[in-house]
Amino acid sequence: MGMTMIEKILAAHTDQTELQAGDIVNARVDMVLGNDITTPVAIKEFNKIGVETVFDKDRVVIVPDHFSPSKDIKAAEQIKFIREFARQHELSNFFEIGQMGIEHVLLPEKGLALPGEIIIGADSHTCTYGALGALGTGVGSTDMAAAMATGKAWFKVPPTIKIVYTGELQPWVSGKDLILYTIGKIGVDGALYKAMEFTGEAISNLSMDGRMTMSNMAIEAGGKAGLIAADQKTEDYLKGRAVRDYTIYNADSDAVYEEVIEIDVSQIEPQVAFPSLPENTKGISQAGEVKLDQSVIGSCTNGRIEDLRVAAKILEGKKVHSDLRCLIFPGTQAIYKQAMAEGLMDIFIDAGAAVSTPTCGPCLGGHMGILAKGEKAVSTTNRNFVGRMGSTESEVYLASPAVAAASAIKGYLVAPEEVVK
Repeated sequence: MGMTMIEKILAAHTDQTELQAGDIVNARVDMVLGNDITTPVAIKEFNKIGVETVFDKDRVVIVPDHFSPSKDIKAAEQIKFIREFARQHELSNFFEIGQMGIEHVLLPEKGLALPGEIIIGADSHTCTYGALGALGTGVGSTDMAAAMATGKAWFKVPPTIKIVYTGELQPWVSGKDLILYTIGKIGVDGALYKAMEFTGEAISNLSMDGRMTMSNMAIEAGGKAGLIAADQKTEDYLKGRAVRDYTIYNADSDAVYEEVIEIDVSQIEPQVAFPSLPENTKGISQAGEVKLDQSVIGSCTNGRIEDLRVAAKILEGKKVHSDLRCLIFPGTQAIYKQAMAEGLMDIFIDAGAAVSTPTCGPCLGGHMGILAKGEKAVSTTNRNFVGRMGSTESEVYLASPAVAAASAIKGYLVAPEEVVK
C-alpha cells in the first residue's frame, strides 16, 4: 500500500519501512525551534531532565521574535534567560535583534528548514516548513524540552487530506487568498490533527513565498502539517542556502487519503476573513465598506519580499488614509535590506506608513500595533480571534497584502483594483 508524504517522512525518521494513519512512532527530529515565549518554559523542563547539554548544538534554534525588541522589563528578562541558555550550550543558531527575523521567515531564508526533514517548534505556525516538503509542526514547550535533550519526539501518524488546486489565479489573488478560501470551505476544525497536502497546477505555479503563506495557515484549519511536494522551484530556492544535504519525499500514486478536495482557483477573488475566526471568509466584493483604524502588512504569514512588493505596487504615489495607521513589518533583516535596495521603503514612508524592525509584535497583541476598544484592523497575519491584536472589543479582518494596502489608502475594506486602475 502506498504512503502519503507525511507517512514517508515519518517512516524515514524511524526504523520502520511502512506507516499508516493511526500508528504511534518515536521519530528522530532534524530541528527543534523555540521563541521568547515558549523557550523559557522548555528550558526549565530541560534542566529537570538532567542531561549535560542539548542533543545537537547545530539543530536547536532559538529566535526571540514575539516581544522583541523587548517591550518591557518582563520581556527583557525572558530574553536574557534564553540568551544565557544559548551561550551556555553554545548553540550555533541563536538569532537576536539585529540578526533575527520572524522565526518562520528566518529559518527557510537561512537554509535551516529542508525537504524531507522533521522540524518541531514550540510555536503553532511551525507548519510553515511544509512549503519546502518538510514535516513542520507545532508542539508544546515540554515536548520541545524532551526533543532538545533526546533529538526525538512522539507522533501519531495523521491521516491526510489532499487538496488539488486547478486553474489560473485571477489578478491580485495570492496564496493568502487560496488558504483563506480553503479554511472558509472546510472550517477551522476541518483538518483537525490531519495533514494537508496542497497539490495541483495552481500550487506548482505559486512562488515559494506564496507556498509558505499557505503552509503557514494549515494550523488555522486544525492541520498537523501543510505539505507541498518539493520541486525545481524549491531546489532553486535552496541553492546556496541549504546547510546540509536533504532528501525529497513524494506521495505514492496509490497513497491512501482520507479525503480529496478539488478547488478551481479561477473562481476565487481576493478573500477577507471576518471576525473572529479565520473560517469567516468572504470575497472582497461581498465585504462591504468596513471602516478601518489600522492596516498591518507583515508577519510570518505575509512578511516576505513578494508581499512587500505587492504592497508597494499599490501604495506607490498614494497616501495612507488620514484616519488610519499603516504598519509594515518585514520578515527578516535581509528582506528589510532588500526592500530598501529596491526602493520599497521610500514608497512606504512617502505614503505615510510606519516600517518596523522584524517582530511578531502586533500579530499576537504583543506590542507595536495594539488595538484599542472599538478599533478595527485589516491584517495580513494568520489569526483574528477575539482580542488577538489587543482589546477584546476590537476586530481583526484577515487579508492579503494587496487588500491590506488598498484598504490602507481608502480607509475601509476595498478590492485592490479599486485603487490601482
